[in-house]
Amino acid sequence: MFLLVGSNIQSLSAVFWGYSILSGITGAFGNAFIIKALEKGDLSVLGPINAYKSVVGMIFAFLLIGELPNTWGFIGIILIIAGSYFVLKPENEIFSWSVLKTPSVRFRFAALVLTGIQAVFDKKIIQSSNLEMAFVSWCVFGAIFSYVICRIYSIKIRHQISLIKFPTLGRYLALCSSIALMVASTNYSFKYMPVGEALALFQISILISVFLGYKIFQEQGLLKKLAGSVIMIIGSLCILLIK
Repeated sequence: MFLLVGSNIQSLSAVFWGYSILSGITGAFGNAFIIKALEKGDLSVLGPINAYKSVVGMIFAFLLIGELPNTWGFIGIILIIAGSYFVLKPENEIFSWSVLKTPSVRFRFAALVLTGIQAVFDKKIIQSSNLEMAFVSWCVFGAIFSYVICRIYSIKIRHQISLIKFPTLGRYLALCSSIALMVASTNYSFKYMPVGEALALFQISILISVFLGYKIFQEQGLLKKLAGSVIMIIGSLCILLIK
């Protein structure tokens, strides 16, 4: 709301509004799938899967805005897929592609496809306006379509808000603050970097997800998941070498 003060909304183009709507839809449903995935699966597995987001972003960046990957980009894709073998492999079991049929993994892949596409839409929004309006667009249209999702699933928003107690309010504020900083820094990266490179750069969070999953939720297979995550990060770094 503060960013809207003094802004000239009337000067925004149809391109801005069109991509804002598309970004709001893909972002809201992508976040909804992330929540469903976290509800049903391990953080240390679902976090590393996010490395595929750079692959999705690179593909759709090529299709929609003509950003073309080179040999390093394709090597990165292969390494990300190879690393996911270790992350997705069940503890002390033979890897099976049936793991992709588990609800948590399917929700996570659906989320990364949608948020990967959203990244391209966000860059188009930035190109047609500025960083401030891109942030406002994310907040406003994200809220609108999140409300639509709540209505679809008959979620009573007032009732859910009433369940938030004062002792846990700090966690919600921390969540909101971290998301705001993430969106602002992401938009800044998109302004100065190709989408595939920017998304690849974010993959250091893979190690954080694996470690926190082990430390906070006592999830197993730390070393195997770390090894797979490192391979996926190397693949993401290869994508960074696109130029």
